[in-house]
Amino acid sequence: MQHLNWNDLRYILAIERGRTLRGAAQLVGADETTVSRRLKALRILLGDELFWRQRDGTYTPTDLGMAVAARASDMESQIDQISELLSNHKLQVAGLVRLTSVPMVINRWLVRYASDILQRHPGLTLDLIPDSRDFDLNLREADIALRLSRPRTGGSNTLERRIGQLHFAVFASCSVSSTELEALPWIGYDESMSYLPQAQWIEKAARAPGQSFSGLRVLDMEIALEATLAGVGRTLLPIPIARAVSGLIRVGSDTTVLSREVWLLTHRSQKQLSRVKVVTDWLEKIVNVDSQEMSAN
Repeated sequence: MQHLNWNDLRYILAIERGRTLRGAAQLVGADETTVSRRLKALRILLGDELFWRQRDGTYTPTDLGMAVAARASDMESQIDQISELLSNHKLQVAGLVRLTSVPMVINRWLVRYASDILQRHPGLTLDLIPDSRDFDLNLREADIALRLSRPRTGGSNTLERRIGQLHFAVFASCSVSSTELEALPWIGYDESMSYLPQAQWIEKAARAPGQSFSGLRVLDMEIALEATLAGVGRTLLPIPIARAVSGLIRVGSDTTVLSREVWLLTHRSQKQLSRVKVVTDWLEKIVNVDSQEMSAN
């Protein structure tokens, strides 16, 4: 039997991660016909099936396919580390790091500090992925994830640690007169978002005597912020984000009314990559500095 080469393993990994020919093709930068042809060639080469094709067009790995993909993933991590070692022989951090978090955290918080890390490490490429989904680090959908609650899943290959807190306070539009602030209705969340701590806090506050809901319910913090700016009502927002938005004013007490834990997730195989460590250190600094400032206020 002929031996597999790394290119063969790349296609096996792509099919295992992409689940479909299209998904695999996007991962390896090829077309679906090429992926299909490589899969057929592998079947002939090995004399065995690595994947079963399902009726919906997805591919499920056989026991052999899972075992091969797992070892190929380990090899990929080793190759990444070797590549970084060779490219960074002058101790320069270089390469791509993909970071995901909820849209507001990416778009209105982390992006403000991006120039700092990129100026210090010009060889680094940072992909910021604003998405509310929990990306699977085992499938390399991202290298780092920043989440606002303790992860419930992730697997034994995912490293997770709490790096600080994100503090919340009540904000309203500066266009609202000071005498009207306390009477402003609350901008709440859709029922599907009722599990969010800030949604539960607002629900309780709006049902207190003399309080009310606005006619608007939102699906995420970004919409809540924009509605607040427009004068629809008041809502609960992350302090380090809202205080940087021109047109918003903090309502009521200067104390924090709610805090959410910030959790950092990485893949075990990438913990030794200097580019990943540089980004995780950068994230910890951002969260810790803002957490300390908010605690002091």
